Amino acid sequence: MQLNSPLRDIVDLEYDSSMKVTVITVAFNAAATIGKTLESVARQTHAEIEHIVVDGASTDGTQVIANESCWRVSKFVSEPDRGIYDAMNKGLALASGDVVGFLNADDRYADEGVLSRVTRMIEQEKLDGVFGDAAYFKPEDPTRTIRRYRSVRFSARSIAWGWMPAHPALFLRRSVYERVGGFRTDYRIAGDYEFVARAFTRTDLKVRHIPEVLVRMQTGGVSTAGWRNTILLNREVFRACRDNGISTSTLRILSKYPFKILERLSH
Repeated sequence: MQLNSPLRDIVDLEYDSSMKVTVITVAFNAAATIGKTLESVARQTHAEIEHIVVDGASTDGTQVIANESCWRVSKFVSEPDRGIYDAMNKGLALASGDVVGFLNADDRYADEGVLSRVTRMIEQEKLDGVFGDAAYFKPEDPTRTIRRYRSVRFSARSIAWGWMPAHPALFLRRSVYERVGGFRTDYRIAGDYEFVARAFTRTDLKVRHIPEVLVRMQTGGVSTAGWRNTILLNREVFRACRDNGISTSTLRILSKYPFKILERLSH
């Protein structure tokens, strides 16, 4: 069940949630960007935050940056892994928060109150989760938005058309992962999409869209790094639908690209 209404109409902004939120950041040779990511979590006003960083045995000094005393890192793991989704599963295994979110090592929260607003909404509305929008920026100009990913288009039925919420702007109760499992490691790019397909079609989740940007995402991630990755992404999206009994077609999945172009033009 997906609900939509303005955040200000449903959340008491004076209410201080007691929920603990776990933020999981996976990284590999991310020394150039992870500092800003860690800073954005450290600056969050919410009191109960567990930040878990899972590093894939980086060789560029990522570990040194993550271990600096100014950050709010609760648990740090640095060891070889079998890809990004294996690392995410390691983070899930360590998580103890009531709510779990993933923040990539080159992304950051839009403002200092994101986690407070998210936990208030989930707790007050007794939701399984919430999801918001994401704004993309180029590394050379982090203040300029080049595209806004509008997650409002997402629903369980839109999965067949290739849609999912912006993953770093998706926050779910940890109990959801306990019910449906973690990420499949046989996916290279679309493991988060496969998880969404599984979670939203096999369980009746009560979720709400927050109509605001929660995360600023740097361009150049694995799913957008060239046409070969785009082809692989769409193949895995098609497979994720098939694996979860969702009827779709290549034409349906490709139909989302005109909307992506409009997002670039109308942000």
